Amino acid sequence: MKKLIALLLAMILCLTVFSGCGSKPAESKPAEGDKPAEGNSDEIVEIEYWQYFYESKINLVDELIKEFEAENPNIKVVHQNFPYDNYEQKVAAAIATGQGPNIINIFYGWVPKYVKSGVLQELPTDVFDPAKMEAEFSPMIQTNKINGKYYTIPVAVRTSALFYNKDMLAEAGITPEEIPTELDEFAKLAGELAQWDGEEILVEGCTWMPSGQYHSWLRPVLMTQFGGTPLSADFKTAQWDSPKCQEAFDWFISLNTDYKVGVDKFMEGDSTAFAAGKAYFHVDGSFRIGTFNNSIDAFEWGVAPLPMKDGVKGSCGTFWTNGITANTTGAELEASVKFLEFLTSEEVMKRWTNEVGEIGARVSITEDEELLKDPILKPFIEALSYASSYFYVSESDDRQILLDAIDKVILQGVDTKTALTEANDRVQAMLDEYWAE
Repeated sequence: MKKLIALLLAMILCLTVFSGCGSKPAESKPAEGDKPAEGNSDEIVEIEYWQYFYESKINLVDELIKEFEAENPNIKVVHQNFPYDNYEQKVAAAIATGQGPNIINIFYGWVPKYVKSGVLQELPTDVFDPAKMEAEFSPMIQTNKINGKYYTIPVAVRTSALFYNKDMLAEAGITPEEIPTELDEFAKLAGELAQWDGEEILVEGCTWMPSGQYHSWLRPVLMTQFGGTPLSADFKTAQWDSPKCQEAFDWFISLNTDYKVGVDKFMEGDSTAFAAGKAYFHVDGSFRIGTFNNSIDAFEWGVAPLPMKDGVKGSCGTFWTNGITANTTGAELEASVKFLEFLTSEEVMKRWTNEVGEIGARVSITEDEELLKDPILKPFIEALSYASSYFYVSESDDRQILLDAIDKVILQGVDTKTALTEANDRVQAMLDEYWAE
């Protein structure tokens, strides 16, 4: 843990010196005609909301801010966004100044280290009651319950499902209803559909790119479907190398080595290959809907639930989530809580589902008949009830450990048991360091 803190502090110091970000605009006075909320100061309270750049999200949040400010004329929300590649660094640098954002939108896999380093404060339980959150929100949010407390709350969540090319399947004489629902049968079909010219693949039966969303399909989805638990219930013990998790790892590897459904980085990316009509099937998250809607016009595509293992359903649940920074106090804290309440309302979540493609985080969304009429959204929405999420100490490090294990098998010829055992040891060391203090 000391290494983690030292690294974070070094990064913060470096970025604070060189990036020049994190300065908060000077307090603004009420514009003529502005009316303060009853019982509050006649001064405008200004708060900052930060997120990474994703066009549909940026556009919607801008609209929502206008509506919120109209309802709360004594609150001004400054919306900042940054390219994904340096978003974390921008946040770290700003927090170091003691001035940065009041509310940050971060990947759920970053939350543990943000809590550990003191960046976030616990959500006020009088407004965000943990028991009520767990009753009304997707079960996956409990992955971010740290020592019995919640520090963030999402507007929407992402589940994974199976995209398929309707036109290509039709040419092969397969209807959507005939897509296999069990893992082994699916792998067999995808292997038969794949088209090869010697050692060169021409068309993938199913994309296979571990660094895409496939690492999330393997861990936790497949490991859970095979009957394993990649981490202990308290998130302190790595169990990747348990017999059932090992079976899942072996099956995943066999998609490439035995079934030969696809290869890593075909056409430089799995979603690119699917959009180009060079793959029959593709595993991805609900956030990909908007991308495919805008990029695919040469063929018709659909979505089905991920294949089951002996009748056990599976889907990966991930999400970007909103937290209030530790430096936010007083009137700014009250305004931030109010804005966070607004963002996580059911009405906003319905709009988010339709306009962004991520699924509103409330359980009520799974019962919304209008949304369930959409055949593309339906498999993702229905997966909310059984989607699995994974606890990350460091999402990027954890992901790399799994990718390294896969590469050792595929590229270096290491046996799967050795590769997974070594990966498990590395994850355990990371967990031990995180929980040591």
